[in-house]
Amino acid sequence: MPCAVPKPNRKNKELIIKESIQLNQQNLHLLPGNIARPAYDRSHLTAQIVHIGVGGFHRSHLACYTDELMGKTDLTDWGICGVGLREADRRIGDILGKQDCLYTLMVKHPGGRIEARVIGSLVNFLLGCDNPAAVINRMADAATKIVSLTITEGGYNFNPATGEFDFTHPDVGHDLANPDSPRLVFGYLTAALKRRRAAGLPAFTVQSCDNLQHNGDMTRRMLLAFAHRQDAGLAQWIQREASFPNAMVDRITPVTTPADISYLDTELGLKDEWPVTCEPFIQWVIEDNFAAGRPAWESVGVQFAPDVTPYEKMKIRLLNAGHSVLGLLGSMHGHETIAGCMADPLFATYLRRFMDIEVTPVLDAVDGINLETYKDSLVERFGNPSLKDNLARICSESSAKLPKFLLPTIQENLQQGGSITYAALVIAAWCFYSDRGAGRDGRPLAIVDVMKTELHQAAAATCTDKLSFLKLQPVFGNLVRNRIFTASYVRMIDALYENPDISRLMQAILSAGK
Repeated sequence: MPCAVPKPNRKNKELIIKESIQLNQQNLHLLPGNIARPAYDRSHLTAQIVHIGVGGFHRSHLACYTDELMGKTDLTDWGICGVGLREADRRIGDILGKQDCLYTLMVKHPGGRIEARVIGSLVNFLLGCDNPAAVINRMADAATKIVSLTITEGGYNFNPATGEFDFTHPDVGHDLANPDSPRLVFGYLTAALKRRRAAGLPAFTVQSCDNLQHNGDMTRRMLLAFAHRQDAGLAQWIQREASFPNAMVDRITPVTTPADISYLDTELGLKDEWPVTCEPFIQWVIEDNFAAGRPAWESVGVQFAPDVTPYEKMKIRLLNAGHSVLGLLGSMHGHETIAGCMADPLFATYLRRFMDIEVTPVLDAVDGINLETYKDSLVERFGNPSLKDNLARICSESSAKLPKFLLPTIQENLQQGGSITYAALVIAAWCFYSDRGAGRDGRPLAIVDVMKTELHQAAAATCTDKLSFLKLQPVFGNLVRNRIFTASYVRMIDALYENPDISRLMQAILSAGK
């Protein structure tokens, strides 16, 4: 599994390559000139960052920024050791092992141009389910300064209704009973920090890169809750010594497709088993609060701010919620991608009205950001025809996403007397989606959600209780008690179950001008 970076061998540089080049350190010098590659000596890399969750977003964002920084400054202190905790991470670990932790980043521009670049900031990969001790030891090592996370919204193990740590999860019980062989990220973090305290080492920074508002505060609260249950003294030390910067992250990164892999092979002559595709836009705003030092990411465009709250709220309420609006409504209609939705004037108009009428009035002012310009940029980014961002990906784990992306906007509008009509249709569509698992034409829709069973059971009872879906308290909290919302929601449910043509309802809402 480990993929330590080997010394390059240039003996065969003069050979004419007739077949596609397998991506690895040995072959970097053979790549054609139109593929950028690391401009630093990877054999000297030191991993001071341990990253848990080496998915597409991490590889298009933090790893990309870090690669650019090392190429610009020739620093090799901030390499990244990737970590997967689950069996599902084995495939990416195997591929990175074969490719010396190298992968290709394919930046897809709206005009069709693809910019290919090999990223070299990953140094190693460890699989926790095979060897939890190796992961704990790596995080506990004195060289580790930052442990970063992209574990998705569901990985934080909080109850959406209460915001508290969910101690009922079976893996939590396992981790409390088996602290040296944990399964959840908080078990690993606690074990590593315990060893650092015992060794007299400083705590590291835990840097969340997930789409959660106040993601650093959330990480801190969840970790302290778990650690306190295991060792109250350790929890006090973590609270005093570790840091958890809040951050806003942004880059649309669709799932890699077989066509992406084929393009690299046939058009550029490069064999990469798991490249990453993304849009040109990239943004990262972080609170400058690091317990043990950090890379000079600001030199490659990262913005450090004393408070990222307005940036987080703007991005989560507009971009992430906007994705969910298109994902659920578009899936019901029969669209397959975000760009496909935006090519449909009805969906593009509905999204913009949602942003203008329901989101903008409850946003705070953001220093240096013109909201109208920002919304214009989102419309352009969503419409990028080169990005095939599948709606199934957008709709996955909606039970973790919507309570953070969409429900706060609904709740604030209810408090302020604002519009909730556009969002109410999205919730009603989610109910129909969860109940029938199909769109208006009866075509099956994939439902990937840790709460799939609970969602289906609650939605399936709609025929006898129109509010049954809203009564799923871990997702919706007390929203079912609000008569203004339930009245609008029931109208949407009645209309959908009579005729699941979502476009008809969208057009009616737009025509009403609300």
